[in-house]
Amino acid sequence: MPEVHKDLLQKLANGDRKTIQEIYSSVFPKVLGYVSKNNGEKEDAEDIFQKVLLQIIARYKVKAFKIDSSLEGYVFSASRNLWRRELNKQKRIVTNDKVLEHSKESEDMTMAILEQEKWELFQEKLTELSDNCKQLLQLFFQKVPYKDIVEKLGYNTDNVVRQRVFNCKSQLTKLIKNDSRYNQIKEL
Repeated sequence: MPEVHKDLLQKLANGDRKTIQEIYSSVFPKVLGYVSKNNGEKEDAEDIFQKVLLQIIARYKVKAFKIDSSLEGYVFSASRNLWRRELNKQKRIVTNDKVLEHSKESEDMTMAILEQEKWELFQEKLTELSDNCKQLLQLFFQKVPYKDIVEKLGYNTDNVVRQRVFNCKSQLTKLIKNDSRYNQIKEL
């Protein structure tokens, strides 16, 4: 872990106000923009941002972890993932006089940390693929139509792209499943 990230994480875990303010100033506007564009309000963005910081602190205090990107990118990514999870949870909640669903904060935090660990493993293994596979899967995951991928990457037909996507996804799956962290995450 770069010393800068390690130091920032340590300061964050110790509640250093200056560090928290720096992270808030640099990342919160991006989180607010994302949440606002995706059916949220400022209060939702503040809640998500605070939960992410608490998750990072809790995770750091339990077990040191590595941040390969910038801390700002990590916090934004975790915030985006948590907001998506919140939106999906809202779709499943049934509210009427007889049915109420209560979610426990600790369960939410555990699930968010677990999802972040899965995302980190996925991202790490994606970098181990060939440049062609990385580029192809990034376009695929961005839902770029096959015909556009054919043109962009110079393939002959949609079918060739489909086969190549399948092969690249298979390689990625194999890399993930062969990592010892996969079984640890899967068991939780």
